[in-house]
Amino acid sequence: MGVLMSRRQTVERVQKVSLAVSAFKDGLREQPSTRRRAEAGTSRRGTLEQEVQEGEEEASAGPSQPEESSASKAAWERLRDGRGVEPEEFDRANRFTPPAFIRPKRELHDDEPPDISLEKREQIVNDEMCEICEVWTAENLFPCRICPRVYHDGCLRRMGYLQKDSTVEVTETAHTETGWSCYYCDNLNLLLTEEEMYSLMETLKNCKIIPETCLTLDDFLHYKHLVHKQQFERPMAEAQEEQASLQFNALDPDKKGHIEWQDFLSHESIQLLQKLRPQNALLRLLTLKERERARTVFLALDQDNDGFIGEGECHQARHTWFRKHQKEMLSCNVSISHVGPISEGSPASSKNGKSPEKILPATKQEEARSVDWPSFLQENVAYILAARPNSAALHLQPPA
Repeated sequence: MGVLMSRRQTVERVQKVSLAVSAFKDGLREQPSTRRRAEAGTSRRGTLEQEVQEGEEEASAGPSQPEESSASKAAWERLRDGRGVEPEEFDRANRFTPPAFIRPKRELHDDEPPDISLEKREQIVNDEMCEICEVWTAENLFPCRICPRVYHDGCLRRMGYLQKDSTVEVTETAHTETGWSCYYCDNLNLLLTEEEMYSLMETLKNCKIIPETCLTLDDFLHYKHLVHKQQFERPMAEAQEEQASLQFNALDPDKKGHIEWQDFLSHESIQLLQKLRPQNALLRLLTLKERERARTVFLALDQDNDGFIGEGECHQARHTWFRKHQKEMLSCNVSISHVGPISEGSPASSKNGKSPEKILPATKQEEARSVDWPSFLQENVAYILAARPNSAALHLQPPA
């Protein structure tokens, strides 16, 4: 899945733990560069339609055109490097050096079936030291729900990855069933290789998508129409347009009328992974924690322990991987909250008096087909990966 490194960590590995705190205070004071001040001073929010209109006005004005070109170039560079949108007006003085993301590379054996046994459970062990400062402080560390990394909230703030409005959410969910995804796992775009990222950037440029802007429904549908026509050389069908509208609604759970850039980017990243990589390669992206949650779900649905579940139950799992923001956390050994379904006949469901989510009854045809463990993983792997971000948006809307 690639390697996440920090330039500060290379230095800190040879420092004594007793000097870590003072090193953070005295040795990590970096003045913001001219480029970062330019990026911070340029707001790239708003809808795509507003950005295009502003771009036309600035082009006619003349003098501001070089600044717009510079800001656009910086946005494309952030997209290429996987950094996403940097906080506006974020002062890098007295902050930690941001990490350098290295995109993964495809290996020759990626297409071979991975050995993920249903019977063999895997022990989950988190790292002992903060990923950023490499200092151990026990209960003050916040674990990632996807990978074994742990973090201090203070280190996340100094890195610029934890703002005031998200501090409470992290502290309240990191040690619960809901969990919290670290800044690496939260970014699905970092699963793409350099070649895949180049392909995505070319598509966005050809469709006139401006990085770091929000997209309205019209923007989203226009983009989907262009992509479909470029790929299949024919217009998008009405049913496909309806499915795209449903995906937009899934990416806009708060009904704001637009989708955030990061949610759009995550959606496009997971779509590209489905298009370019075989199922076996996607299965190799699953972490130990995700594999264990998948086992828990399958075993909970396999009531008779014969190694098979109904197709309807498999579809049920597909629709409920994204349960990330439950107000009441369920305490049951078959409940995995945000990334796994709870069958209507499970103890967790009966204990709470009602099913946590209304599931349409399975058809006779769905119940007739049995799904084994390998098929269950292959049919759900894309949805498991799409459920990684902390956002409430559904980055891959399951078909109805």
